[in-house]
Amino acid sequence: MRISRSTTPQTAARRIPTAMPRRARRSLVVAFALAIAASVTACGVGSSAHGQLAQDKQTLASCDASAPPAADIQIDGSGSSASQTITEERMAAVEEIVRTTAICAGRLRVLVFSSSSAAATTLFDEPLVLHGATDNARLKRVSPLVEGVMTQIRASYEPAVSNLPGGGSDITGQYRLAREWAEQVGDHRLHLYLLTDGFETVGGLNLYKKALTKQETSELASRLVVPRLTGASVTVAGLGRVAGSPPPSKVAEGLVTFYDALCQKSGAAMCLSVTDYAAAGR
Repeated sequence: MRISRSTTPQTAARRIPTAMPRRARRSLVVAFALAIAASVTACGVGSSAHGQLAQDKQTLASCDASAPPAADIQIDGSGSSASQTITEERMAAVEEIVRTTAICAGRLRVLVFSSSSAAATTLFDEPLVLHGATDNARLKRVSPLVEGVMTQIRASYEPAVSNLPGGGSDITGQYRLAREWAEQVGDHRLHLYLLTDGFETVGGLNLYKKALTKQETSELASRLVVPRLTGASVTVAGLGRVAGSPPPSKVAEGLVTFYDALCQKSGAAMCLSVTDYAAAGR
């Protein structure tokens, strides 16, 4: 918000009649300064809120009303990516996914997993409903809804991770869980988000040992049993992001190629495998 020269506290002070008592003059100056500060703050908040509303309207315009999203966020809780920085990156991505799912009147599931599809704990599994007679009325309720959902997820996350069994990370096994859940929720389009470093350690894969070539990843994916996820979108984010020293870039590139091949084998309509967690929330 722009404040003209004639409305600054200093100018206002100079315009106060000299006959006014000093205490009164001081009170008026302070009150005027506080009023301007409040006005500036209100302008900033209003501008931010307006920008968010505009973004939410764009999201709403892109929603598929015939097939609302079933957002299945599966977070790898194994020790290789156990760091506060990675957790916060994941939570930021989760929050953006929650917002999009809510705007599009979808359903959300969030879980953490480790060594098998059975070693998983659900943090949230509910439809996201925005009440209101108009689009604007519903969109105004997005932020409070997202805040409530994220509070629940954050509160449950650390206890759930600490109670997961060890023994490695079964990432490919989560595709079956996603398929089963999508069948349960009915007329929705599955959006699977796997937030993981990508280092599968069960079934003899050992993807962390060396950088895989494109041919090797293709052959490896072809040997795995992957459920059909026809029409779904699959995002695998955070590949190569580990607690401690990062793997060589070639290793991360091999992970991207492998999970792309695995997704394509599932028959998903959209496949995205990336090293950046932020990409998951876009």
